Formats: sequence, C-alpha cells, structure tokens
Amino acid sequence: MGGCAGSPRRLSDSEGEETDLAPRPRLQDSQGAHWKNAVGFWLLGLCNNFSYVVMLSAAHDILSHQRTPGNQSHVDPDPTPTSHNSSSRFDCNPVSTAPPGAHQWDLCRRKLPPGCFFSFGDDQPVCYFLLLTSPGPQDPGGEADSDTSARQPLINNEASESKPGSGSPLSLQERWTVFKGLLHYIVPLVLVYFAEYFINQGLFELLFFRNTFLTHAEQYRWYQMLYQAGVFASRSSLRCCRIRHTWVLALLQCLNLAFLLVDVWLSYLPSIYLVFLIIMFEGLLGGAAYVNTFHNIALETSDEHREFAMATACISDTLGISLSGLLALPLHDFLCQLS
Repeated sequence: MGGCAGSPRRLSDSEGEETDLAPRPRLQDSQGAHWKNAVGFWLLGLCNNFSYVVMLSAAHDILSHQRTPGNQSHVDPDPTPTSHNSSSRFDCNPVSTAPPGAHQWDLCRRKLPPGCFFSFGDDQPVCYFLLLTSPGPQDPGGEADSDTSARQPLINNEASESKPGSGSPLSLQERWTVFKGLLHYIVPLVLVYFAEYFINQGLFELLFFRNTFLTHAEQYRWYQMLYQAGVFASRSSLRCCRIRHTWVLALLQCLNLAFLLVDVWLSYLPSIYLVFLIIMFEGLLGGAAYVNTFHNIALETSDEHREFAMATACISDTLGISLSGLLALPLHDFLCQLS
C-alpha cells in the first residue's frame, strides 16, 4: 500500500520537474530573437543614415571642386583650388552647404563612387527579411510591467474608450486628439533639429579659423565628425540617462545656435578647440532629444495609438531640417557678400 501510494507521488514530482524544464528552450529562442532584432535594427539604422551623412560631411569638399571642362560625367579628382570669394573674410563657396541645395546633390552624385549610395541600400531588405523576427503575442507580465510606473497618459482615456475595436482605423477626431497630445514633444524636437542643422549646414562653413594648421576643408570635416560622434554617444545612452523634459534640450540647442551665430559675426572665440567642444555638445543634445522623444512617446501612448503617434512624430526632424535649410541659404549669401 505504501509503495503504491508513493508511486503516483513520485510520478507527479517527475512530471513537475519536466514541467519546470519545458519553458527553457522557449527562453533561449526568445533571447536569440532579441539579438537578431537588435543587430537587424542596428544595421537598418546604419544603412538608412549612411549616404545622407556622407553627403553632408563631404559637402564642403564637393562644392570646392569645379567640374572638369568638357566632362560632365565626373569631377576632376585633384583640381587646382580656386578662390571662391576673395573679398569675404569667410572664404565662402559659391553655394551653401545647406540640405536643400539640388546642385550639391548633383555634385555629390558625380563626386562619390557609383556604388556608394546603393550598396548600403541593398542591405534596408536583407536585414528586414532575414534578421528581424515577426512579433508574437505579448506576455502580459515581464518587462512591460516594469515600465508601468513611468507611463503617463498622452491623451485622455475618453478617446480610447470611445473606440469599440482597437484593430479598426483611428477616426479623424481621435487622430487630432493624439496629435494635440504630441505637441509638447514635437515642438521641442523641431526646434532642436532646426537649431542643429542651421549650425551644421549654415554656420560650419563660416566658422573658419586661419590661425590653425587645419585647412578650411579639414576644419569642416572635423566639425561634422565631432557632431556625429556626439549624436552616436547620446543616442546610445538611453539605458543610462532618460530625459522626460525635452524642452530643456531644445532651449540649450537654441542657445548653441545663438552663441555660434554671434561668433560668426564677431569672431570672438580665440581657438578652434572651443568650437570643437561646442559642436560635440551640440551633437549630444541632438541625439538625446531624438531618442528620448520617441522613447517617451512609446511609453505614454496606448497600444492602439502608438503606431500613429510614432509616425506623426517623425515629421519633427524633417520640418526642422527643411526650415533651417531655407534660412541658411539666404544667410550664407548675405554673410559672404560682407568684406
């Protein structure tokens, strides 16, 4: 009797052990998918920004070269430098390095290697189809619960409760409600991008120091490199430092713009190394504003509104860059006419 009574118990214990061991393969699969997604999104970000960053960083070199006479297909790789505006203290190119310059894009296409813009683009499908994994049903517990305390409603619950089915498209009124709730994130990000691209593509060329061993083109390349280094560092710092009040970043970036604009006019900074520090700080502010804006929006929107909210916030950088380019073009022409 005792032995018979104990057998089911031992069987149930062994079944319990098997039950405890069952989820382990699923956990390993989940970790593998996590790393595949991390690598995939990292490569997508690299491919997405590579050609754009190369174009902006090489803008001064591209505009400094003249086309070879009688050859419209490429640029002379080693032309004789020409004096662009000898009467101006800024050593200006005839065309601004601001993004809206169609002439700049045409020169960039002719100057850089033919595969430069397409080799990375052929990879934005390989990563998507081979590395990224399709999202499965979400676990109600786990990491999602850890961020619950940080969530604050972006819009009133009335708009969410008025929607009987979360899978149906958002109504026009609901989209407008979500958009209004996003303004306190969209406006600071627009200002951040306006200020930093006004600096990068409107002032970098004009921040020219003659009392240094670096040539004008080398100074411009160092400005761009330090800015991108700052952006890279701050966009990778979300797990270390999270900023909710992004308007502070917008205010600091606008102060950077004002400070450097006055220096372009008065030339009061004694050393290029001070400009290097300011530009690195500018990149840190820009990257921090971008990553924290989208992180906060992801936390503060409901599941049915998150996709629309994230897509809407993407207009911020485009709007800021476009406005800065439109103002940088006439500013370039005005300052370069000064003696």
